[in-house]
Amino acid sequence: MLYIYNMSKTKKDDKVFKALAAPVRREVLDALRDNPQTTGELCALFAHLDRCTVMQHLRVLEDADLVLVRRVGRVRWNYLNAIPIKRIHDRWIGAYAAEAVTLLDKMKTDMEQETVKSG
Repeated sequence: MLYIYNMSKTKKDDKVFKALAAPVRREVLDALRDNPQTTGELCALFAHLDRCTVMQHLRVLEDADLVLVRRVGRVRWNYLNAIPIKRIHDRWIGAYAAEAVTLLDKMKTDMEQETVKSG
């Protein structure tokens, strides 16, 4: 059972890493960071790409659960979903960042003790 759970988690992470691998998809996520945008607005923002290409990138982001879509009539609103990125951060970076803070604190304390001894 645990193996199956880890497999599904790994597949989800793989999709997120794949989605984040393309610079244009990271730019799309940046564009959605402050507020949701329609697909038309995103196509206008990425005018150097044709609409089909923008839609393909959005599909990859949606499949990775990085973009949530809400349709209002004929308009498709795209929202950033940062939770998969946070999960990756927590799994791959969080523990290392905590250790780095601990090391920096130790270094600061050591330097302060050296200053007291030499002063």
